[in-house]
Amino acid sequence: MGIIRFPSLSSKTKSFSKLQGLCNRNKLDVPKGYLAVYVGEIQKTRFVVPLSFLEHPLFKNLLRLSEEEFGFDHPMGGLTIHCQEDIFTDLISRLHVS
Repeated sequence: MGIIRFPSLSSKTKSFSKLQGLCNRNKLDVPKGYLAVYVGEIQKTRFVVPLSFLEHPLFKNLLRLSEEEFGFDHPMGGLTIHCQEDIFTDLISRLHVS
C-alpha cells in the first residue's frame, strides 16, 4: 500500500508522488491540517489530503456518493472512499487547479 500526499489548495501544482515504505512507518503519521483517506474498490491506497478538500463541492459530492452506496464503515482506521484510484487522482488534480 502506498501513501500519496497532496499539497494544499493554495498550491497550483498537479505533481504528487507515491511514497514507499508505509509498512515501516507509523500509520498515524498525518500532518496537522491533513486527512488520511483510503481509496479503491478492492485494494485500498492511502492518500493524505488537505482538510480544505472537505469544503470543496467536487470532494463533497464524491463523499456523498460513496456514503450513499457503501456507508461510512472504516475498518482501515481512516475515511474509505470506494472509487477507482485513477478517478480519485483526477478529481484531486482538478481541486488543485481550481
